[in-house]
This record gives sequence, structure tokens and C-alpha cells, in this order.
Amino acid sequence: MADETITRAGLHFDELNKIRVLEPEVAQQTTELKEECKEFVDKIAEFQTVVSSLLEVVDSLAQEVENEKMKAIGQRNLLKSVAKQREAEQQQLQALIAEKKTQLERYRIQYESLTKVDHEQKEFIEQFLLQK
Repeated sequence: MADETITRAGLHFDELNKIRVLEPEVAQQTTELKEECKEFVDKIAEFQTVVSSLLEVVDSLAQEVENEKMKAIGQRNLLKSVAKQREAEQQQLQALIAEKKTQLERYRIQYESLTKVDHEQKEFIEQFLLQK
């Protein structure tokens, strides 16, 4: 009867006969929950460590990708620059060829003119010699 009175008052005895406010089953469940919570917190901490290391790896890979991307852009720009330089050089050479062709044509016309003058002078000399 004394046990019932104490139980009605919300007090309980555990296996060591200590007075407890919680029922032994509730106290057991609370202890189990506390242990499960500690395991859960430990697992979360481990998960955070794994995630942190994964993020470090991903960040380093992202940096490497960015570096390679910048190298590729630089190479592409260099290639475009070389192509433009070659195109400009080709245009200069074509202009030089056109200039040389014009000069050749001018020399050809001058040669023909000088040949004609030479021929006329030879005829004149020949006629002059024949008249004497």
C-alpha cells in the first residue's frame, strides 16, 4: 500500500531502490533516446566532416577547371591573333604583287617605247648614210 501511495504521488523506485520521478520504463526509454541522440549527433558530425572534405575536393577541381578554361581561352585568342596576322601579311604580299605587276607593265611599255625609238633611230641613221 505504501508503494501505491508513492506511485500515486508520481514517485517510483528503480532497480537500486532509489526514488525517481519517472517510471522505470519511461526512464529506460529516456536513456535509450539519449544514447540514440548521441549516436545521431556523432553520425551528423561525421557526415559534416565527409561533406567538408568533399567540398574541398570539389572546390579544388573547380579551380583547376577554371585555370584550364582560362588557358584554353588564351590559346584560342592567340590562334585568332596568329590567323589575323597571317591574313594581314597575305594582304600585304598581294598588294606588293599587284604593285610589282604594275611596275612590270610600266617597264614593258617603256621597253617597247625604247625599242621603237631605237629602231627609228637606226632607220634614220641608215637613211642618212644612204643619202650621202
